Amino acid sequence: MNKTKGLFFTASLVLALTLTQSCSGDDGGGGGGDPSSSSGGETQGGGDPSSSSNGGQGGFNACTNLEPVTIGSQKWAKKNLDCEVGESKCYENNSANCTKYGRLYDWNTAKTACPSGWRLPTNEEWDILENVGYDKLKATSGWNNTSNTNRNGTDDFGFTALPGGAGLSDGSFRDVGEKGLWWSAYEVDSDKASGRVNLVDPDPLPKSYLLSIRCIKD
Repeated sequence: MNKTKGLFFTASLVLALTLTQSCSGDDGGGGGGDPSSSSGGETQGGGDPSSSSNGGQGGFNACTNLEPVTIGSQKWAKKNLDCEVGESKCYENNSANCTKYGRLYDWNTAKTACPSGWRLPTNEEWDILENVGYDKLKATSGWNNTSNTNRNGTDDFGFTALPGGAGLSDGSFRDVGEKGLWWSAYEVDSDKASGRVNLVDPDPLPKSYLLSIRCIKD
């Protein structure tokens, strides 16, 4: 009888120790848990800013959360889109140019590149923006001046338009510092779509050209 009681006591002690260790292993209060899990809070920094699964730098994601600037009745993105999707490149394939000017996109990519809640502007919406005044939309620096002409603007609304140039069908690039070229949503024909040259001039351009995107709020 005493032997049976001893075996029962030993088995109970082993079971209790096992349960204690299991519970302490599940406790997230001591750190060391997976920071990407829903119970571990937000991941702090170090995330891929182009990933829709995290907030990138300080919760701001250049591909999904665009900062708006209000101009009259319109809300435009404050910067050119810089999200690596579809057929897009940095000017001269230099990442520093993406940081400064945003990426350049072909028209078929541009049609769907803006994140949810934003879209490619129509020609009519560009026309409304044009009425504000070209110089009031241009950045206060970054435009190549001539010996007797200051080509920079006053940037009255924070639109900060810069001359990001374009990529051509043969893989070359041109006009950085001289021209800003942006896509509109208007399709001219099967080969061309309407681009805005220096914000104000609609121009039918080959869809294969790489131009800047400035999204507008729905």
